[in-house]
Amino acid sequence: MAQRTKTREITIVDKAGTFNTFFKRFSGEQEEYDFEGLSALRKLLSNQKAKILHTIKTKNPKSIYELAKILKRDFKSVSEDIKLLERFGFIDMLSEKTGKRERLKPVIVVDSIYLQISI
Repeated sequence: MAQRTKTREITIVDKAGTFNTFFKRFSGEQEEYDFEGLSALRKLLSNQKAKILHTIKTKNPKSIYELAKILKRDFKSVSEDIKLLERFGFIDMLSEKTGKRERLKPVIVVDSIYLQISI
């Protein structure tokens, strides 16, 4: 069975001289998130987050700890970045059991991100 393509839409709108940013979880859904301006968007789409997404896609790490080791970054920093990416629907965390331990495996759930700026 073919996996359904998932897309994130980010729309930036000029209102009264300021940019308002809306984030739609999936193309066509009604639910919207209102970012606190472009600074939140910059945090979400930073180079570090791009490296995380690329590493998850290409290296397929089995846990956040393994991802942090691959990226040569602090576990706590990577974990916080992962939580933000998960909150906005770019990745999901899959629970996997190994013996008595349970680990969370990061998995990308989007194929593309569309950024639209309306002035």
